[in-house]
Amino acid sequence: MTKTGHRRFTWFAGIALAVVAWPAFSTNSGLDRTSYLHPEKRHEDVGEVITQFIQKSHYNRVAVDDELSSDVLDLFIESLDRNRMYLLQGDVDYFETYRYELDDVVKSKPLDPVFEMFEVYQTRVRERLQFALSQLETEPDYSVDEKYQFDRSEEPWAKSSSELDEIWRQRIKNDALSLALDEEPWEDIQDVLTKRYEGFLRRLDQVNNDDVFERFMNAFAHTLDPHSSYMSPRNSEEYRIQMSLSYFGIGASLQTDGYYVKIAGIIPGGPAAADGSLKPEDRITGVAQGADGEMVDVIGWRLDDVVQLIRGPADTVVRLEIIPANAAPGAPKSLIDLTRGQVKLEEQAAKSEVIEIPRDGREWRIGVIDVPSFYRDYRALSNGDKNYTSTTKDVKRLISDLEKEGIDGLIIDLRGNGGGHLTEATALSGLFIDNGPVVQLRNSNGRISRLDDPDPVARVAYNGPLAVLVDRYSASASEIFAAAIQDYARGVIIGQQTFGKGTVQNLYSLDQYMRPSRDNDKGFGQLTLTIGKYYRVTGESTQHRGVDPDIELPSYINAEIIGESVRDSALPWDTVQTTRFRAGRPLSETIESLTASHTKRSQDDPNYLYQVDMIQAAEEVTAQKSLSLNIETRRTEREDELQRRLDRENERRGALGLEPLASLDDIDEEEFPDILLDQAAGIVTDLAAMREIGTNPATAQVR
Repeated sequence: MTKTGHRRFTWFAGIALAVVAWPAFSTNSGLDRTSYLHPEKRHEDVGEVITQFIQKSHYNRVAVDDELSSDVLDLFIESLDRNRMYLLQGDVDYFETYRYELDDVVKSKPLDPVFEMFEVYQTRVRERLQFALSQLETEPDYSVDEKYQFDRSEEPWAKSSSELDEIWRQRIKNDALSLALDEEPWEDIQDVLTKRYEGFLRRLDQVNNDDVFERFMNAFAHTLDPHSSYMSPRNSEEYRIQMSLSYFGIGASLQTDGYYVKIAGIIPGGPAAADGSLKPEDRITGVAQGADGEMVDVIGWRLDDVVQLIRGPADTVVRLEIIPANAAPGAPKSLIDLTRGQVKLEEQAAKSEVIEIPRDGREWRIGVIDVPSFYRDYRALSNGDKNYTSTTKDVKRLISDLEKEGIDGLIIDLRGNGGGHLTEATALSGLFIDNGPVVQLRNSNGRISRLDDPDPVARVAYNGPLAVLVDRYSASASEIFAAAIQDYARGVIIGQQTFGKGTVQNLYSLDQYMRPSRDNDKGFGQLTLTIGKYYRVTGESTQHRGVDPDIELPSYINAEIIGESVRDSALPWDTVQTTRFRAGRPLSETIESLTASHTKRSQDDPNYLYQVDMIQAAEEVTAQKSLSLNIETRRTEREDELQRRLDRENERRGALGLEPLASLDDIDEEEFPDILLDQAAGIVTDLAAMREIGTNPATAQVR
C-alpha cells in the first residue's frame, strides 16, 4: 500500500450524513449495460487496501476470514432484495457456493462472483418489472376480498416464478388501488404506473461497475458495524458537496429504504428545519418544481437522482409528496412546499426562550435553550478570530441573557441533535460542572484516554435547577453531554432513551493511499471506519444503550425501529474502569418525587393524554404487515382513521375549552403546543420549587 497523503484522525461525535445509501441505479448513458458489468482492476486494488485498513485499524481488529465472508454474503443478499420480492430460493441456494469465498475475493482474487450474483439479481428484477407492465393491460378487480402482505422480510424465498407472479399481482394491485383511492381514473393510473415501472427498467439498464462494487463493499463494511462504509468516487464527491454546504436545497439528509427515498435527518439551519413539516422517516413519493410544476413520481428512483430533483437555485420552490413516517403503505399522502436555500451556520445556532408556568399563585419562568447541533467554526478559529461561532460560547451567552431576564430553572433541549464536534460536547459540559473528566475514549489498541473540562478554572455558567431534554435522535455528542450531566448528578435527564451511537469514525480518502494509474481517472473513493468507542466517566459505554432518561416521556419516535440497538451489526455495550470524578449528591429521591408529581399532573393534562393516544395509534399502524386489496374496505379504513384523528383533536380542544374543528385541514400547526417541552417545563418547575424550599441541598462526593 502506497501512502501519498497524511493520515488524519478526525474526532467528530456525530452521525454521518449520506453514508448509508446503497445505490442501485446510475444516471449514466441509457445503453443496456447488463453484459458489460464487470470488476475493474482498481476495484480489486481498493478491496485489497480496504481489507488492510479493516484488519489494522477497525476498533474490533476484525479478521477477514470465512466467518466474516458468511456474514457478508447474508448482508449482500439483503441489500439486493431485503423484502424478498425478486430472488428465488434457487438463486439464493446458488449463492451459497460463495459463502466462504468472499473473504478471499475481497483480499486478492477477482471479484467476478460478486458481479455474477448481481447479474442474477438484475435478471430477476427485469423479469418482475416486465411482468408488472403486462399486468397493467387490465384494470384490477378491487371488489375481491384479499390481502397484500407488503412486509415480506421474514418470509421464505419464493420457490418459483409463478409464486412470485402472485406476490407481484397483489403488489401491482395495491399500487393501483392506492391511486384509485384518490379518485384517479384507470387510464391515468395506467400511465403513472407504466412510467414508474419503465423508469425502474431504464435505471436498471444504467447500472455501472462502480454501483455494483460500492454495494458489495458497503455490505462488507456494514458487516463490521453500522457506521463503517465505502463510497465510490462519485458518491465521495457528493459527500464532499454536502459537507461543504455549498449547494442550495432543503436541508435534509436522505437515504434509500426499499423502493422509497426517505428522510434520514433534518439539518439544523436549513429550509426543512425552519419549516418544520418534514420529519425523519418520511418517505418521498414525488417531487415537483415550483408552485405549478408536474409532480414526478420517484418511487424506485436512485438516491442521487432524487437529490438532483430536490436541489435547485436559491429561493425557488420545490414541492414534495410524502408518506408520513408512521403511515402504512396506501395511506393518504401529504404535500409540502419548501423554498430552497443554503444551510447557514448562524441558523444552526442555539436559541433561547422562556416558558411561563402558573403554579401556586405565581408565574414560574423556565428558560429553554435549544441546541440543534454541536458546532464550531474552525476556519474562523484558525484565522485568529476570537468571535468564532461555537455551541458553548452561544449557550454561555444565552444563559447570561436568561438570568438577566430572571429564570427559575433551565432546560437544555437536545431533541433531534445528532451530534457534532466532540470538543464542544466537553466544553458545554464544563459550563455546568466545576471541573473534571467528561468522557473517556478507547481506541482499537485498548488504550484509554480521558477528555476533561477544557476550562477547569472558569466559573460554572449556571448552577440552578437544570434538565436536559432528549429523544431517540439525540446521538453521539448529545449523549456525551447528557451522560456527563447525569453522572455528575448535575441535572435531570428527561425524555426518551437516546440513539446509542457511542463509536468514533475516521474517514480515509483512498486517493491519498493508492497510486493513480493511466487507465484510472475516476479515483478510488473513500472509506469510513469505526476506530474507537466513547465511555462515560462511570466506565459505561454510551454505545448501543445510549442514555436512559431519569424521567421518561412518551415519543412518536419508535425505538423498536430507530436507534443503534436495532442494527444487527452494532458494536455491543460494555464497560471500562471508572475514572475519578467529583459528583453531586445522588438525585434518586428527587427524581422519584419529580416522577410522582409529573405522573399525577399528566393524568389531567389534555395535551399529554392526546399525545399518548396518538402514539398508541401510530404504533398500531406501524405494526401492520398487510393491507386489504378491497377498495371499499380500504376507503372505510382511511375514512375511519381520519375521523379518529379528528375526534382525538376535538376531544383535546374540548378539554381545553377551545372550539371544535370541522376538518383536520383546519389545524394550525403554528398554534399546536410542543407537548414534550411543556411537560419538561412542568418538571423543572417542580425541581425549582423543591430547591426553593431547600429539599435538595447540593453536597459533593467523590466517586
